[in-house]
Amino acid sequence: MNVVEATRRFEQWLGKHTAIVRPDLQLKHRSMAESVFPFLRATFYRWMQVWPEVCPDLAKAPRLLVVGDLHVENFGTWRDLEGRLVWGVNDFDEAAVLPYTLDLVRLAVSAALAIDAGHLNLKVKDACDVIVRGYQESLAEGGCPFVLEEHHPLLREMATGELRDPVHFWEKMDSLPRFTGKVPGSARKTLERVMPERGVSYRMVRRVAGLGSLGHVRMVAIAECHGAKVAREAKAIVPSSVYWAEGRTGSHEILYEKIIARAVRCPDPFVGLRGDWIVRRLSPHCSRIELSLLPAKRDELRLLHAMGRETANIHLASPKMRKEILRHLGRAKSGWLLAAAKDMVKAVTSDWRAWKKSEASGRG
Repeated sequence: MNVVEATRRFEQWLGKHTAIVRPDLQLKHRSMAESVFPFLRATFYRWMQVWPEVCPDLAKAPRLLVVGDLHVENFGTWRDLEGRLVWGVNDFDEAAVLPYTLDLVRLAVSAALAIDAGHLNLKVKDACDVIVRGYQESLAEGGCPFVLEEHHPLLREMATGELRDPVHFWEKMDSLPRFTGKVPGSARKTLERVMPERGVSYRMVRRVAGLGSLGHVRMVAIAECHGAKVAREAKAIVPSSVYWAEGRTGSHEILYEKIIARAVRCPDPFVGLRGDWIVRRLSPHCSRIELSLLPAKRDELRLLHAMGRETANIHLASPKMRKEILRHLGRAKSGWLLAAAKDMVKAVTSDWRAWKKSEASGRG
């Protein structure tokens, strides 16, 4: 099955689980053709088909709860119950029980593609080495959340750059188009429950964000409350595409809440699974961080080291697997992640070229 056929079949499966926003899906298809980095972000379903064939030994590694769709732009910040700024993995739509190596390889591949695209300025080998080192260190220590208060000054500076200024953020939110059509009653009730006050007046807008979930219904309620704006988002959630790729039938458990509840983490009190919706607060410092928003001066190796450590924080949602993973890492050959990343970069790039050709011919 080639990538074009895989995409067609996956989207047929997706349509059985949620209403699809066709214009957003078409935007996703165009974005996939633009370059290989957004293609990677948009096609976790295809990754799940390809990676066991390209990395068969790593696909047999110990299994636990993983992020699945992990990449260098799946990190962001939020405020915990104490109002502290926290940094970590931002999205768990594809959470599933898979080999722990999958998250590390996918993170390394995304770093390699970002380097090739000029978004990061370092060597792929150094990126892979520092990801593994951070992961192994955090796993051995039992993990630690990234609270950006008195600690992690460099990471805090990267996470609070000028482009995340509140004025810029709310200008962007105010420019979002009004949500047209009927708002699902379940989404409206869910959003109203997580507003700061009951009965607050709000306007509903349509937001296009991310790549993996483009095509899902996504809406934001924006309100004026106590002299300033607030925003709450609801995004339609579906089972992980792992179920599709592995041909699993029957009921499909969504593991979003389970993984964030069990991980070593200062949770975002506004993120949760409510029925068919993932709900979160949006604000200047409660959002995903794109590489383009990072300050020009940054320590990229330290950033990737932190990403490796945060990956371990998430994997510690399966604490009984900790010793087994450390043993498995101890037996791994030197440079294993670099070798796997190079192989998967070739596979992903080959798929991207096939998709780009198909899209250009009008068959995508």
